[in-house]
Amino acid sequence: MSRAEEVLTCLLSAYSVYYNVRRESRLEPFAAEAEFAMHDEQYFLTRAARISEADSREVIFFALAQEPDAEKVTELCTLAWKEGLSRVVPGPNHFSTDIGLILLADRLSEKAAKAVRSFNRTKSFRFGLQGYSRFRMVAYDLTDDITVRNKMGDTLEKVIWDIKKRHFKEGEKK
Repeated sequence: MSRAEEVLTCLLSAYSVYYNVRRESRLEPFAAEAEFAMHDEQYFLTRAARISEADSREVIFFALAQEPDAEKVTELCTLAWKEGLSRVVPGPNHFSTDIGLILLADRLSEKAAKAVRSFNRTKSFRFGLQGYSRFRMVAYDLTDDITVRNKMGDTLEKVIWDIKKRHFKEGEKK
């Protein structure tokens, strides 16, 4: 098992606690997908006196690559964004659907890192009345042990560093 597959296995086991993780029926060229859905209701005294409802979702795609160039990174980001948007169901109760991409690369060039930092997408549905979507991305360079993220990828970056602290020490499994 390569280091990228080992890190992917640890990530998927961490995500499987709250997310529905799929490795088999996934969109190619991604290695796996994780999906989370939450429905929140607020009511006064009885359920009949409902104050508000909100549906939130998150879809995360996982990709493995040897040495992706800037075009490959942009292609993966665009594909994840389009597929994630196709799963959005805007409506009066839709609050948000976040779309994420975690790229595990053996080596990440400076141009590819720049492509990761610059790919930022957001979309609102009916001027925000029916929710919005944001794109989060992080790329993990396994050789240099660094992460590169876009503006909204800070939560994904924290997950990678938590996995690294828990499961790996100096490049070896505990």
